[in-house]
Amino acid sequence: MKIRTQFLILAFLLLTAGCLISALILKDRGLLFYLTEGVILVTLLFLIYFYQKVVKPIRSIGNGMELLREQDFSSRLSPVGQKDADRIVQVFNRMMEQLKDERLRLREQNHFLDLLISASPMGVIILDFDDHISMLNQAAVRFMGYTAPEELTGKKIEKLNSPLAEELNRIARNKTETIRLSDSMIYRCSRLSFVDRGFAHPFILIESLTSEVVKAEKKAYEKVIRMIAHEVNNTVAGITSTLESVSDALQDTEDSDDLREVMQVCVERCYSMSRFITNFADVVKIPDAQLQTVYLNERVTACKRFMENICRNKDIQLHISLCEENPQVQMDTTLFEQVIVNILKNAAESIEVHGNIYIQTTSSPVTLEIADTGAGISREVEARLFSPFFSTKPNGQGIGLIFIRDVLIKHGCTFSLRTWPDGLTRFLIRFPHNDRTIQPQRPHDPAPTTARFSLNDRTNEPAYAEPFFQ
Repeated sequence: MKIRTQFLILAFLLLTAGCLISALILKDRGLLFYLTEGVILVTLLFLIYFYQKVVKPIRSIGNGMELLREQDFSSRLSPVGQKDADRIVQVFNRMMEQLKDERLRLREQNHFLDLLISASPMGVIILDFDDHISMLNQAAVRFMGYTAPEELTGKKIEKLNSPLAEELNRIARNKTETIRLSDSMIYRCSRLSFVDRGFAHPFILIESLTSEVVKAEKKAYEKVIRMIAHEVNNTVAGITSTLESVSDALQDTEDSDDLREVMQVCVERCYSMSRFITNFADVVKIPDAQLQTVYLNERVTACKRFMENICRNKDIQLHISLCEENPQVQMDTTLFEQVIVNILKNAAESIEVHGNIYIQTTSSPVTLEIADTGAGISREVEARLFSPFFSTKPNGQGIGLIFIRDVLIKHGCTFSLRTWPDGLTRFLIRFPHNDRTIQPQRPHDPAPTTARFSLNDRTNEPAYAEPFFQ
């Protein structure tokens, strides 16, 4: 029961009791009756005064408490005309103004932080106290390989189907690690926490280092390769010229056949070394992609035809599954077909003999996947696949995947190479979103032409050069 109600009941009881006493006992005593009526009137006036000075301020303060409970910081209390109570009202109103300003400031800060997190190129993942994802920005969604935050919200990191998520789950609290994935992407990841309501609230920061590391690597090996190529080619040119001159001079000399044969072997080895160095130099001379709109299925089919003979000799079956939409993509056919041929060649070499290669395209999103039943890739090797000059082949130069990586980056593609639990090693290429309307190719439309290959007159098959990167 409120104080106002209690006061009114008390006032009613006092006045009623006074009236009854004066009416029943003192009504025959004239002067005393009137004095009693006067006392009752004074009491009524005092109760009114008491209500104005005490009960009303208390009621006003109670209303202020209700405003605080409802978190209505925009309302204010009015003065009640009582000095002490009005001082309390002033303090209360000043406190409400400060609370209002503080809440507005916090809202503005939170809004700014939300905008900052959303626009940040760094991935930010905020976890709840049970390590479920409560919020993340678009950069984190992209790094994880998903398209929308809703696909990740409410899930644990360990439950996500993402190579990066697997690595994040291994990072200890308050630690920072650099992660290199099988798609050549490099991240600096930190698992930290901030204090929220007295508890440590975990979050993860993901910073992409790929472009900086690739630029630094390329700048380093470009300089080394050019210097080596220059010195080797100049030296080889002088040696081969001298050997050929000596061989010609000994042509009419008796018993010089063995010596001339040795010289010829030396010349061939010099040329082989020159070609070897030239292959390295070609990596740093990849031209910019000259993009044109082509049908993806047509390019894949052309490369598949070229590889059929190579695979047939090794008893490797090529299985191709092309999407009906036959999507259009922006592609430099010369560079990209060389990428496809190199991927298929690597798959065939991984299988060696008796196996299968699966080629698949999709239209939403536009992807190209090449899978093989080869030996597979270990987790240790995955992280080094796209490192310069790293190769698992006995005679590999370690530049084939570097060439593939650079060409795909020039096309704006994302990609990954890893062995999945089903035993298949998949090279997945995702093409960037194309604003052009994707239309299926009509049966009577001619296949787009390309300068990368020509048709053999006898077999009507594409006549490629051999893949030049190992």
